[in-house]
Amino acid sequence: MASLDACSSYSSSAFISGLRSLPNQLQTWNLFYLLKCPSSRRYPSSPSPFSTLTSSLHVPAALAAAPSPARLRPRADSIDLDNDPISLLHLRIRRYHTSRDSSSRPAMDSKEADKYIQLVKEQQQRGLQKLKGERQSKSNSDGGGFSYKVDPYTLCPGDYVVHRKVGIGKFVAIKFDIPSPSSPPIEYVFIEYADGMAKLPLHQASRLLYRYNLPNEAKRPRALSKLSDPGAWEKRKTKGKVAIQRMVVDLMELYLHRLKQRRPPYPKNAAVAEFEAHFPYEPTPDQKLAFRDVERDLTERQTPMDRLICGDVGFGKTEVALRAIFCVISAGKQAMVLAPTIVLAKQHYDVISERFSKYPDVKVGLLSRFQTRAEKETYLEMIKHGDLDIIVGTHSLLGSRVVYNKLGLLVVDEEQRFGVKQKERIASFKTSVDVLTLSATPIPRTLYLALTGFRDASLISTPPPERVPIKTHLSPYNKEKVALAVKNELDRGGQVFYVLPRIKGLEEVKDFLEHSFPDVEIAIAHGKQYSKQLEDTMEKFALGEIKILICTNIVESGLDIQNANTIIIQDVQQFGLAQLYQLRGRVGRADKEAHAYLFYPDKSFLTDQALERLQAMEECRELGQGFQIAERDMGIRGFGTIFGEQQTGDVGNVGIDLFFEMLFESLSKVEEHCVVSVPYNSVEIDLNVNPHLSSEYINYLENPIKIIGEAEKAAEKDIWSLVQFTENLRRQYGKEPHTMEILLKKLYVRRMAADMGIMRIYASGKMVGMKTNMSRRVFKLMTDSLSSNVHGNSLVIEGDIIKAELLLELPSEQLLNWVFQCLSELHACLPNLIKY
Repeated sequence: MASLDACSSYSSSAFISGLRSLPNQLQTWNLFYLLKCPSSRRYPSSPSPFSTLTSSLHVPAALAAAPSPARLRPRADSIDLDNDPISLLHLRIRRYHTSRDSSSRPAMDSKEADKYIQLVKEQQQRGLQKLKGERQSKSNSDGGGFSYKVDPYTLCPGDYVVHRKVGIGKFVAIKFDIPSPSSPPIEYVFIEYADGMAKLPLHQASRLLYRYNLPNEAKRPRALSKLSDPGAWEKRKTKGKVAIQRMVVDLMELYLHRLKQRRPPYPKNAAVAEFEAHFPYEPTPDQKLAFRDVERDLTERQTPMDRLICGDVGFGKTEVALRAIFCVISAGKQAMVLAPTIVLAKQHYDVISERFSKYPDVKVGLLSRFQTRAEKETYLEMIKHGDLDIIVGTHSLLGSRVVYNKLGLLVVDEEQRFGVKQKERIASFKTSVDVLTLSATPIPRTLYLALTGFRDASLISTPPPERVPIKTHLSPYNKEKVALAVKNELDRGGQVFYVLPRIKGLEEVKDFLEHSFPDVEIAIAHGKQYSKQLEDTMEKFALGEIKILICTNIVESGLDIQNANTIIIQDVQQFGLAQLYQLRGRVGRADKEAHAYLFYPDKSFLTDQALERLQAMEECRELGQGFQIAERDMGIRGFGTIFGEQQTGDVGNVGIDLFFEMLFESLSKVEEHCVVSVPYNSVEIDLNVNPHLSSEYINYLENPIKIIGEAEKAAEKDIWSLVQFTENLRRQYGKEPHTMEILLKKLYVRRMAADMGIMRIYASGKMVGMKTNMSRRVFKLMTDSLSSNVHGNSLVIEGDIIKAELLLELPSEQLLNWVFQCLSELHACLPNLIKY
């Protein structure tokens, strides 16, 4: 009889010469293709007495000879995906494998991993300290770490809250109560749950309560928690923990990939000091910190920079970028400045040209749709041959026709304004060039990475000394109020922005204003105008010839008109929170008091989300609150697609605030969530399962010794290679008989065990034991992550042994099937862990 053990033992001698990689034509085939292939012949599934394979190991010619042309090769039987355990395992592994680059999760050397994990923790602390300094210091004064807990006094009746130990409830009130006649009154927080009211002493509430926010429009949770059923809340919290752990690993992969990139540090240049001296203003303290951060990134690090500069409009982000550009081009590299609109690109071009006017050797170019075809071709040739040092433009700079000679720095202004494809292209630059992102209100993904410390960030929150806060006026639309606002600005010699969400309606507003102010120059600007017309309009407005500019949100970022200090935004409910904040920042760029008038229709027509945006705008009146706006925006509009899949359901289990705090806790213990694999050949399977292949099936195989050797070789490499081998086998020879299926399962069990750090699997009566290097914390995380409790409920860990007590003693093959199913479920949890 031939067994897998016999084949594998023979492979160390003469059999090794028969091992070859699978032919190139054996590509990976989707299992769904197999469903369409009718079977011409079927294999008998029961093994017949057969010993020729054993003898053929010593007489290879008997079976290893080339098959005769007359031999019929069976085609694939239909595979019932619902009842074939191997196919189900394949589907899960394929889904995970195709969701990311196959090389994105290599196992790391433990020393290397420990070094990177320490870097991650340090980076997280820097991210928390820089971006959340006020909240961090407040929570530290309470004796704890970083906290998203809510101050009960800021709650309103009806607000949803999360008690960390009990679950989701509805805040009712804060009242004094006397616990006993002899004790003084105590302040309690009253919270309504599904089955009753709970009261919590105020000092406890401040340590255990979080505001419940969802990352979408639905502010109402699915249901309130029950005081009588704490287990249900624990299950919801466990789902949140599992989702968080998966996100932590994704973040780790992203960060480790970045750390592994290399480029030589830029030389420190004495000319930088001269360039800095030309800056006409005194830098603010936050600006100075940002200058130092970027300088260290460029001149002291060997990994490409990926830094976010978060600061309000007019707070000096551009100067940070200019100094980075000077450092890079001084070393002979090119710099690209990417802007979302041609208006902003033109302004950057003007500022950069003026700033570098004292350096005649520095060539600056603007690539835009305003240029003729010949001008564009000239610029493209100059970029390709390195004749342009600084290239400014919109998303056209990311096109395939633009070939850079020696690109060293990419500056991205207002990343949230770019589309998905442009963002993917920007991300592709980060592996080879330094990237500096400027934003007043970063998008949720960018903010998320900065909050968790996985992206370097500098926050400029100190306004220039001459800046004064913008007065924000929020009211229902009224023509008289509009006319009065415009008149007040014109009377003091200023200019006015009038913004609408759509092109339709611009002419109507122009007619109204021309009727109200017949002697005032009024113009319209929007993105569908001819290039020359739009450019002329913007230039005239900048020069003060046009007093009122009626426009769409094309002016959202970029225009810096010192004399325009009133902005009117109509139908404000149709703008996003970050858009409103950016639009409001178009005014107040000088020392004059600026006004932003936000008009909406009747409030009864507004959604809850629109009302919350307006409330946030009213609350964030102070200068330097762009970061807070972005954070509020994340709470209102959601995380968006952070890592390719929506996190809404995961966050919904516990709410955004508790979700973030759990995320930070998980990051602080990231080194405890590591699984250490073991060599495949060191895994022992002591289950007394030795399948014997039928003679008829072996006759169908062209070279059975080679095929079984290839199976062992694929399993030794990794699980994906074993999947590919099995699918190729099924494509070529059809669905395997029962004995071959058992042989494959034994290979899969050994491979999955090696991946999870399991060195030995054995059975003793009704008990199954697995010797492992897995920690208790990792084991709990894996069992918590199981999609069903079929196997999880029977597993316990004692020392270095994972044990399962079965209801009865199983025959060998059934026991192997049970182990295969159990390990398949546990193996599905590996994406939640860092793999050594």
